Amino acid sequence: MGDHARMSERDALRLTFDEAAEAYDAARPAYPSELIDDLVALSRLGGNSRILEIGCGTGQATLPLARRGYAIDCVELGENLAALARAKLRNFPRVRVITCAFEAWQPGDEPYDLVLAATSWHWLDPAVAYAKAASVLTFGGVLAVVETNHVLPGGGDGFFREVQDDYALIGEVGPGPPRPEEVPDKSGEIEASGLFEDVSVSQYVESHEYTAAEYVALLDTYSGHRAMEPGSRHVLYRAIERRIAARARERVSKHYLFRLYVVRRRLGGLLR
Repeated sequence: MGDHARMSERDALRLTFDEAAEAYDAARPAYPSELIDDLVALSRLGGNSRILEIGCGTGQATLPLARRGYAIDCVELGENLAALARAKLRNFPRVRVITCAFEAWQPGDEPYDLVLAATSWHWLDPAVAYAKAASVLTFGGVLAVVETNHVLPGGGDGFFREVQDDYALIGEVGPGPPRPEEVPDKSGEIEASGLFEDVSVSQYVESHEYTAAEYVALLDTYSGHRAMEPGSRHVLYRAIERRIAARARERVSKHYLFRLYVVRRRLGGLLR
């Protein structure tokens, strides 16, 4: 598959979130408060710091930073997601939400102290993303990338191995979620850009419980599930609902690995 085809597929999938903006806001877990605290400390943010957030979604990461008083410009591709973010952040006059793809966004003259991408960096074209992020940062400014992964630690809920049988019903066969230590580290990719240094990596594992209805609602916010053929998706969701309903507690416990990368723009890096 060529670069253009990969970009077209990526662009189509990332637009699926906008179709389910309200469901996304309701179903997706909040970022751990410890992660936000560490982000602020590692970025050395002060009262006058300026933040650019790439792909703010409905503002899950934006809100706790806005409450701390920072000036934040959010660039969000999806119109419905951006509208929800504006409503959520309407009481914070130092926050603005711009509806635009980051790749097409035109920055102003004032640089940022922090560029943040919370569960959005993997949707960007890396050939553009690293250089553009570096170009809008102050010298020594910070790029922070948050990744969210579904993981299955030792002693985790066996449901996520068993449910692979339901995916097999529709021809979707996979290994199931990895252990936390098996999730690839992207430090090497960041350093390979040649624009950033001093990589700091922090990680946080949390579990969240879901009823059958809540879990299916969550699945329906994932791009891969939304891109399924509707009939197959219906078969899968009903099978999952029956499997959860048959459990003694009628709940599943899903583990998330949140990984925070904080890197500084190299002093000899790209100039605007």
